Amino acid sequence: MSSPRQQTRPILRAITSSTRPLYQILRCINFSNKVHVEISEGGIRFAADNARVMQGSAVIDKTLFSSYIFQPASSSQDGESDDEQPPLPSFQINLGFLLETLQILGSMDVAKKSEPERGTILSYNRGGAAPFSDRALGLPGTCTLTYAEEGAPLSITIEEFGVKTTANLVTYLPEIPEDIPFDRGDLAFKIIMQPRSLLDALADLATMAPEKLLIEVSDTSPYLTLSTKGGDYGSSSYDFSKGRHLLETHVVHERWVQSFKYDFIKAASEAMRIGNKVSFRGDRQGVLSLQFMVEVEGAGSSFLDFKFVPFTGYDGEDEEEGDAADLYD
Repeated sequence: MSSPRQQTRPILRAITSSTRPLYQILRCINFSNKVHVEISEGGIRFAADNARVMQGSAVIDKTLFSSYIFQPASSSQDGESDDEQPPLPSFQINLGFLLETLQILGSMDVAKKSEPERGTILSYNRGGAAPFSDRALGLPGTCTLTYAEEGAPLSITIEEFGVKTTANLVTYLPEIPEDIPFDRGDLAFKIIMQPRSLLDALADLATMAPEKLLIEVSDTSPYLTLSTKGGDYGSSSYDFSKGRHLLETHVVHERWVQSFKYDFIKAASEAMRIGNKVSFRGDRQGVLSLQFMVEVEGAGSSFLDFKFVPFTGYDGEDEEEGDAADLYD
């Protein structure tokens, strides 16, 4: 049983003026029923896993909140030495329920303001209103996230004009999925680009109803090519030049060719809509990493990270191209 002192000092109490940024960022990893949540001094990390062939994580930085108080249980209370650091508080939660709660509570505020123009988020990198700007949000109340102690629910409270609405979401024992082995020290290439360019390419290729997405990276033109085959309507490709408007950074240590399930890459499209930049990397095993920086107006940056295992890493198929390496060779 927790001591009275622990009960009066919640592990986490974070306050923001809106649920909207939280909802928009967490929706980007909405491909798994439950997510692993880890609370730290710097913010909250949410991690989703799809059978270890696709993983996504969202780091909600503490700067997104107007107040962020993190008070983990003292190691001495658990009989540990002062030199030992206790594990960070963590749990699992149903992401669908969390998103629905944030959306419902957020709509109570949005209803009091005019809605942002249709397509605001889609036009984010084309001169439209930022999805987290005051013009798009304009929320008068506060939203408080509270995690009282281990095993307690995650409480979300909206307060406006003296009226409070609270939702308590059940938390589960943490189950940390094994990370996809992406080797940052053995990269084949690294590209930094505008996420919108990547989103436009996927949208064009989607017209072919593809099953697979082939990614080719080279140090010579066309530098980066996305192509599809195996769909209902044939094949298609999309080439990127090395112009600064498309590829800000382009470092290639060796030619890299891998095939991925198109729907997995498409699952990161929401991050492509709201991200400001994406670090597009592949290691020599064939694992793909997409890391997005998301700037929240007046509140710093948060990050979204996705990892993908190539086709031959999980279904045993031989690539017709002949040069996509098997992850498990």
